[in-house]
Amino acid sequence: MLARHIMNTSVVTAAPNMTIHEAARLLVVNRISGMPVVDAIGRIIGIICHSDLLHRVENGTSHGKRQWWRELLWSSSRGQAARYVKEHGRFVSDVMCDEVISIPEDMPLAQIADLMERRHLKLVPVLRHGKLVGIVSRSNLIWTLISVVATTDSASRDDASLRDAIAREMHGQHWGLPKQCVLVKEGVAHLWGVIESEEEERAIQIAAEGVAGVKRVEYHLEFPSVIPAL
Repeated sequence: MLARHIMNTSVVTAAPNMTIHEAARLLVVNRISGMPVVDAIGRIIGIICHSDLLHRVENGTSHGKRQWWRELLWSSSRGQAARYVKEHGRFVSDVMCDEVISIPEDMPLAQIADLMERRHLKLVPVLRHGKLVGIVSRSNLIWTLISVVATTDSASRDDASLRDAIAREMHGQHWGLPKQCVLVKEGVAHLWGVIESEEEERAIQIAAEGVAGVKRVEYHLEFPSVIPAL
C-alpha cells in the first residue's frame, strides 16, 4: 500500500498572512492537528500544528518572564527572541515550522511510518511533480491498520454487515465517524475518533447502539486540544 492509497486529498491549508486566530479556528473546526502553509502560487512553505499554538500570551499560556540568571543559563538571545515571536506573533508565518518534510505519492507505508517515527512528525504533505495532492497523518496509518484488521480478520459476514450499518447510520452527519473508524468483531463494535462535544459523543452512541445485532459498543473517542479564541 502506498501514500496515495491512504492520503487525505481534501487538504485544509493556511496562508502565511492568515492570523493565528483564523488558523486556530481552522484546526478546531476541521478536527485536524496540523496543516500545510502555502504561498500565493500554491507552494508549500511551512507547517502549522497544535504544538505551535500551545504557548500564547492571549490565553495566559506563555512561558512568561524568567529570572535574569535563568534566562542567561537556559536561553540564548536568539532563542529568547524566537520564543517571544511564537508567543506574541499575529500571523501564521510567525509561528509555523518552515522546515517542511514531504513525501511522493508512491512511497510505501512502511517507509512513511519509519519517517514519521524517526523525525517525530504528526503529518506529512504528499507531492506529485512538486504540487500538493494530499496529506498523510498518523491517524491515516492507524485507520489503515483498523481497516486491514477488519477485512482480513476471520470475522463473520454478520460483523461486516454490522460495520456497514453503523457507518451508514452516521453517513452524511457532520458529527458522524467515517467507516474506517468503525470495527466490528464478534458483534462488538469498536469506535475510534475525535469529537468536539458531549452531544456528538451521545449522538454517536445512539447511532451505534441502535443498530440491530450489535451486542456491545466499545468507545475510543477523544476530545481535541481546543485553542481558545484569541
